[in-house]
Amino acid sequence: MKTYIKKYISYIIGTIVGALAGYLYWRFVGCNSGTCPITSSPLNSTLYGALMGALAGGLFKSERTKSTK
Repeated sequence: MKTYIKKYISYIIGTIVGALAGYLYWRFVGCNSGTCPITSSPLNSTLYGALMGALAGGLFKSERTKSTK
């Protein structure tokens, strides 16, 4: 379990931060009319934020390669 967390820590942190950002965006900005597909619902906004956060967290993942000689 520790190796899994250590391996994917950037994705995990990105997902958590993105979900929080998505929820806060819905809470403070949101969509009053209800016609916005992402920001009209807190669930949609949080899930979209989590997905975007995971993708952004993947940008910071360090790639370790083994050299073969």
